[in-house]
Amino acid sequence: MVFCRMRLRWVLLPLVLVSGCSQGATSPTATILIVNGYTIAPGANLSGANLSGANLRFADLSGANLENANLENADLRGANLENADLKNADLSVAYLRGANLSGANLSGANFAFAYLSDADLSGANLTDTDLDIATLKGANLSGANLSGANLSGTDLRGANLKGANLKGASLFGANLFGADLDNADLRGADLRGADLTSAWFTGADLSGATMPDGTIHP
Repeated sequence: MVFCRMRLRWVLLPLVLVSGCSQGATSPTATILIVNGYTIAPGANLSGANLSGANLRFADLSGANLENANLENADLRGANLENADLKNADLSVAYLRGANLSGANLSGANFAFAYLSDADLSGANLTDTDLDIATLKGANLSGANLSGANLSGTDLRGANLKGANLKGASLFGANLFGADLDNADLRGADLRGADLTSAWFTGADLSGATMPDGTIHP
Protein backbone atom coordinates (compact mmCIF):
# COMPACT_ATOMS: atom_id res chain seq x y z
CA MET A 1 0.00 0.00 0.00
CA VAL A 2 1.28 3.43 -0.91
CA PHE A 3 0.52 6.26 1.51
CA CYS A 4 0.21 9.68 -0.04
CA ARG A 5 0.93 12.71 2.10
CA MET A 6 -0.87 15.77 0.75
CA ARG A 7 1.06 19.00 0.65
CA LEU A 8 -0.82 22.26 0.07
CA ARG A 9 0.71 25.66 -0.43
CA TRP A 10 -0.57 29.00 -1.63
CA VAL A 11 1.27 30.88 -4.33
CA LEU A 12 1.09 34.54 -5.22
CA LEU A 13 -1.44 34.13 -8.01
CA PRO A 14 -4.99 35.42 -7.62
CA LEU A 15 -7.43 32.65 -6.74
CA VAL A 16 -4.94 29.92 -7.59
CA LEU A 17 -4.29 26.91 -5.36
CA VAL A 18 -1.38 24.61 -6.09
CA SER A 19 -1.69 21.07 -4.76
CA GLY A 20 0.95 18.37 -4.75
CA CYS A 21 1.19 14.75 -3.65
CA SER A 22 4.60 13.30 -2.81
CA GLN A 23 5.21 9.53 -3.02
CA GLY A 24 8.97 9.58 -2.81
CA ALA A 25 11.85 11.19 -4.58
CA THR A 26 11.11 9.51 -7.90
CA SER A 27 7.39 10.39 -8.07
CA PRO A 28 6.27 13.50 -9.99
CA THR A 29 4.37 16.26 -8.22
CA ALA A 30 0.93 16.94 -9.68
CA THR A 31 -0.13 20.56 -10.02
CA ILE A 32 -3.76 21.62 -10.03
CA LEU A 33 -4.81 25.24 -10.50
CA ILE A 34 -8.14 26.56 -9.31
CA VAL A 35 -9.06 29.86 -10.97
CA ASN A 36 -12.40 31.59 -10.45
CA GLY A 37 -13.74 28.28 -9.15
CA TYR A 38 -12.67 26.37 -12.29
CA THR A 39 -10.19 23.50 -12.27
CA ILE A 40 -7.40 24.22 -14.75
CA ALA A 41 -6.03 20.92 -15.99
CA PRO A 42 -5.47 18.95 -19.20
CA GLY A 43 -8.75 17.80 -20.73
CA ALA A 44 -10.83 19.96 -18.38
CA ASN A 45 -14.40 20.88 -19.39
CA LEU A 46 -14.43 24.68 -19.29
CA SER A 47 -17.09 25.29 -21.89
CA GLY A 48 -18.58 28.76 -21.35
CA ALA A 49 -16.24 29.46 -18.41
CA ASN A 50 -15.60 33.06 -17.40
CA LEU A 51 -11.82 33.40 -17.16
CA SER A 52 -11.61 37.02 -18.20
CA GLY A 53 -8.36 38.57 -17.01
CA ALA A 54 -7.25 35.30 -15.40
CA ASN A 55 -3.58 34.52 -14.75
CA LEU A 56 -3.07 31.26 -16.68
CA ARG A 57 0.59 31.68 -17.44
CA PHE A 58 2.21 28.30 -18.26
CA ALA A 59 -1.07 26.52 -17.50
CA ASP A 60 -1.59 23.09 -19.06
CA LEU A 61 -4.97 23.09 -20.84
CA SER A 62 -4.04 20.61 -23.54
CA GLY A 63 -7.13 18.90 -24.92
CA ALA A 64 -9.42 21.05 -22.77
CA ASN A 65 -12.93 22.11 -23.84
CA LEU A 66 -13.01 25.92 -23.81
CA GLU A 67 -15.78 26.39 -26.35
CA ASN A 68 -17.51 29.77 -25.89
CA ALA A 69 -15.23 30.54 -22.92
CA ASN A 70 -14.43 34.14 -21.99
CA LEU A 71 -10.65 34.58 -21.89
CA GLU A 72 -10.63 38.28 -22.68
CA ASN A 73 -7.42 39.93 -21.46
CA ALA A 74 -6.24 36.64 -19.91
CA ASP A 75 -2.52 35.99 -19.42
CA LEU A 76 -1.76 32.74 -21.29
CA ARG A 77 1.94 33.26 -21.88
CA GLY A 78 3.64 29.91 -22.38
CA ALA A 79 0.37 28.04 -21.81
CA ASN A 80 -0.19 24.63 -23.37
CA LEU A 81 -3.45 24.59 -25.36
CA GLU A 82 -2.45 21.85 -27.77
CA ASN A 83 -5.53 20.20 -29.34
CA ALA A 84 -7.83 22.28 -27.12
CA ASP A 85 -11.31 23.26 -28.33
CA LEU A 86 -11.67 27.07 -28.27
CA LYS A 87 -14.46 27.35 -30.82
CA ASN A 88 -16.17 30.76 -30.57
CA ALA A 89 -14.11 31.64 -27.48
CA ASP A 90 -13.29 35.27 -26.67
CA LEU A 91 -9.54 35.83 -26.46
CA SER A 92 -9.54 39.49 -27.40
CA VAL A 93 -6.60 41.41 -25.93
CA ALA A 94 -5.30 38.12 -24.45
CA TYR A 95 -1.55 37.66 -23.97
CA LEU A 96 -0.43 34.37 -25.59
CA ARG A 97 3.24 34.90 -26.32
CA GLY A 98 4.96 31.54 -26.76
CA ALA A 99 1.75 29.61 -26.16
CA ASN A 100 1.23 26.19 -27.74
CA LEU A 101 -2.01 26.13 -29.76
CA SER A 102 -0.96 23.48 -32.24
CA GLY A 103 -3.85 21.42 -33.52
CA ALA A 104 -6.35 23.51 -31.54
CA ASN A 105 -9.87 24.26 -32.78
CA LEU A 106 -10.02 28.07 -32.88
CA SER A 107 -12.79 28.43 -35.44
CA GLY A 108 -14.92 31.52 -34.91
CA ALA A 109 -12.80 32.63 -31.95
CA ASN A 110 -12.12 36.32 -31.26
CA PHE A 111 -8.41 37.18 -31.09
CA ALA A 112 -8.79 40.89 -31.86
CA PHE A 113 -5.80 42.84 -30.49
CA ALA A 114 -4.41 39.62 -28.95
CA TYR A 115 -0.64 39.14 -28.56
CA LEU A 116 0.53 35.84 -30.09
CA SER A 117 4.17 36.49 -30.91
CA ASP A 118 6.21 33.27 -31.20
CA ALA A 119 3.10 31.18 -30.52
CA ASP A 120 2.73 27.74 -32.11
CA LEU A 121 -0.51 27.49 -34.12
CA SER A 122 0.68 24.85 -36.54
CA GLY A 123 -2.15 22.73 -37.87
CA ALA A 124 -4.74 24.75 -35.95
CA ASN A 125 -8.28 25.35 -37.22
CA LEU A 126 -8.74 29.13 -37.52
CA THR A 127 -11.61 29.20 -40.00
CA ASP A 128 -13.61 32.45 -39.73
CA THR A 129 -11.48 33.51 -36.76
CA ASP A 130 -11.14 37.21 -35.96
CA LEU A 131 -7.46 38.20 -35.68
CA ASP A 132 -8.05 41.89 -36.36
CA ILE A 133 -4.92 43.90 -35.44
CA ALA A 134 -3.50 40.92 -33.53
CA THR A 135 0.26 40.44 -33.16
CA LEU A 136 1.57 37.18 -34.62
CA LYS A 137 5.17 38.18 -35.14
CA GLY A 138 7.32 35.06 -35.54
CA ALA A 139 4.35 32.77 -34.95
CA ASN A 140 4.21 29.28 -36.44
CA LEU A 141 1.04 28.93 -38.55
CA SER A 142 2.33 26.23 -40.86
CA GLY A 143 -0.46 24.01 -42.12
CA ALA A 144 -3.09 26.04 -40.28
CA ASN A 145 -6.57 26.51 -41.75
CA LEU A 146 -7.24 30.27 -41.90
CA SER A 147 -9.91 30.20 -44.58
CA GLY A 148 -12.28 33.14 -44.21
CA ALA A 149 -10.27 34.51 -41.27
CA ASN A 150 -10.01 38.24 -40.57
CA LEU A 151 -6.34 39.24 -40.43
CA SER A 152 -6.84 42.92 -41.20
CA GLY A 153 -3.99 45.00 -39.84
CA THR A 154 -2.41 41.91 -38.27
CA ASP A 155 1.33 41.86 -37.56
CA LEU A 156 2.67 38.71 -39.27
CA ARG A 157 6.29 39.75 -39.61
CA GLY A 158 8.50 36.70 -39.93
CA ALA A 159 5.58 34.36 -39.40
CA ASN A 160 5.67 30.81 -40.75
CA LEU A 161 2.61 30.30 -42.98
CA LYS A 162 3.98 27.44 -45.05
CA GLY A 163 1.16 25.38 -46.52
CA ALA A 164 -1.46 27.42 -44.68
CA ASN A 165 -5.00 27.69 -46.05
CA LEU A 166 -5.80 31.40 -46.42
CA LYS A 167 -8.51 31.00 -49.00
CA GLY A 168 -10.86 33.99 -48.87
CA ALA A 169 -9.05 35.44 -45.85
CA SER A 170 -8.80 39.20 -45.31
CA LEU A 171 -5.22 40.40 -44.99
CA PHE A 172 -6.12 44.01 -45.63
CA GLY A 173 -3.28 46.22 -44.35
CA ALA A 174 -1.49 43.25 -42.77
CA ASN A 175 2.27 43.34 -42.22
CA LEU A 176 3.80 40.24 -43.83
CA PHE A 177 7.38 41.50 -43.92
CA GLY A 178 9.67 38.46 -44.18
CA ALA A 179 6.79 36.01 -43.74
CA ASP A 180 7.05 32.54 -45.30
CA LEU A 181 3.96 31.69 -47.38
CA ASP A 182 5.51 28.94 -49.47
CA ASN A 183 2.81 26.59 -50.82
CA ALA A 184 0.08 28.57 -49.07
CA ASP A 185 -3.45 28.72 -50.53
CA LEU A 186 -4.35 32.40 -50.98
CA ARG A 187 -7.09 32.00 -53.55
CA GLY A 188 -9.51 34.91 -53.31
CA ALA A 189 -7.64 36.46 -50.38
CA ASP A 190 -7.70 40.23 -49.83
CA LEU A 191 -4.15 41.60 -49.70
CA ARG A 192 -4.97 45.26 -50.33
CA GLY A 193 -2.50 47.54 -48.59
CA ALA A 194 -0.56 44.60 -47.17
CA ASP A 195 3.23 44.83 -46.77
CA LEU A 196 4.72 41.86 -48.65
CA THR A 197 8.32 43.06 -48.47
CA SER A 198 10.76 40.12 -48.39
CA ALA A 199 7.86 37.66 -48.05
CA TRP A 200 8.18 34.22 -49.67
CA PHE A 201 5.46 32.86 -51.98
CA THR A 202 7.16 29.91 -53.66
CA GLY A 203 4.47 27.49 -54.82
CA ALA A 204 1.69 29.64 -53.32
CA ASP A 205 -1.68 29.82 -55.10
CA LEU A 206 -2.76 33.46 -55.49
CA SER A 207 -5.53 32.84 -58.02
CA GLY A 208 -8.18 35.55 -57.76
CA ALA A 209 -6.43 37.24 -54.85
CA THR A 210 -6.63 41.02 -54.58
CA MET A 211 -3.06 42.28 -54.52
CA PRO A 212 -1.71 45.21 -52.42
CA ASP A 213 -2.24 47.64 -55.32
CA GLY A 214 -5.86 46.52 -55.79
CA THR A 215 -5.29 44.44 -58.91
CA ILE A 216 -6.69 40.92 -59.15
CA HIS A 217 -4.16 38.14 -59.54
CA PRO A 218 -4.98 35.94 -62.56
